[in-house]
Amino acid sequence: MKKVGVAILGLGVVGGGTYKILDEHREFYKKIHNVDIVVESVLELRKERALALGIAENKIASNIAEICSNPEVDIVVEVIGGVEPAKTFVLAALNAGKSVVTSNKELFCKYSHELEKAAKKNNCGLFYEASCVGGVPVIRALLDNLQGNKILSMMGIINGTTNYILTKMSNGGASYDEVLKEAQKLGYAEANPTADVEGFDAAYKLSILSSMSFHTKIPFSKVYREGITDISAEDIQYGKQLGYALKLLAIGKNSDSGIEVRVHPTFVKLSHPLASVNDSYNAVYVTGDSVEDVMLYGRGAGALPTGSAIVGDIIYCATHNNFNYSTFKNTENADPSVKFVTNFESAYYIRFDAQDKAGVLSKVSSVLSKHDISVAQVIQEDGKKNGAVPLILVTHLTRENNVKKAVDEINANGGFAKVASVIRVVS
Repeated sequence: MKKVGVAILGLGVVGGGTYKILDEHREFYKKIHNVDIVVESVLELRKERALALGIAENKIASNIAEICSNPEVDIVVEVIGGVEPAKTFVLAALNAGKSVVTSNKELFCKYSHELEKAAKKNNCGLFYEASCVGGVPVIRALLDNLQGNKILSMMGIINGTTNYILTKMSNGGASYDEVLKEAQKLGYAEANPTADVEGFDAAYKLSILSSMSFHTKIPFSKVYREGITDISAEDIQYGKQLGYALKLLAIGKNSDSGIEVRVHPTFVKLSHPLASVNDSYNAVYVTGDSVEDVMLYGRGAGALPTGSAIVGDIIYCATHNNFNYSTFKNTENADPSVKFVTNFESAYYIRFDAQDKAGVLSKVSSVLSKHDISVAQVIQEDGKKNGAVPLILVTHLTRENNVKKAVDEINANGGFAKVASVIRVVS
């Protein structure tokens, strides 16, 4: 029976979950996969954490050099997070001839070109299923099961923290600040939640997934990003009246016009499968030219769901002799020939604080029409708030720049209405 040694860098939530799965399922993997996967070493500065998991003291390394020089280690698992020291450690492992499994979306998003170059040079495997969407096997699906398709688009709820916050705001009517504090108390949000709530985490993941889907490098810098910090419970409730659920969506599209990649709050029609993905669950909705629509759904984070993805990569690496790399030229920047669409097409939810006078809706509609924007749905409220009444419109499909110009013109004229919020809409 083949024996495969593993080293784990970091025994936090995910690293600890990974160790637990490997330890508890060792005999199962021997029976099913005919491979004996053994944790030979761990790198964890807090030795008591490793000892608490039952790891022998002689298997606790004090630096990356010990792991790289250990002949019993075949696969290194990096679950430290962030760029440094993770990048230095991963490159050291690859240059020592060790295959690497990582859950680090920021590292892989920004430096996959360097990591892959080292992996190729040393004939090592580089696996990253756990970097995107936790336990949901979207990367393996794109690499293997869906490779017969030209992927036309993908839409995903790929950040559990923001989905939890928006779900609680929708169900309870609480404010963003109230729900964020609750999420932090429960451990769903970090003490500094910026990476999640400002959309960075989702943008890292979209960069990775869209590069794979569209077979060309999509740098993080090309992803339009907008977070949820300005979302109000008021807008969420108006959206529900109109038949929409609010989600932070990651959207990628590949068409004859070019590639568009964007992360932003989005109203999703309640009839769409993504509308029912709630709390910390994630989902990715993929459209291929042959398979049409496929949705992958499950836990987007957590010790065991993410550990499941890591262990899946470990087993794949342990049972395959040949390693695959990117299907495209993996460079730091995008190919100069690739066109990125920024003036994308969408429907829009627009809430105005309008004067309580006859003809305001006509004036608003006139400006929108001037910019080729037509209205599909309207809510006019009677009650005043700060001397103004809410006016809510949902447009038909139009262009991003058209909406920006119309909003600027209405706000500049000032007299009859002010734009309070603009949220994109997916039917």
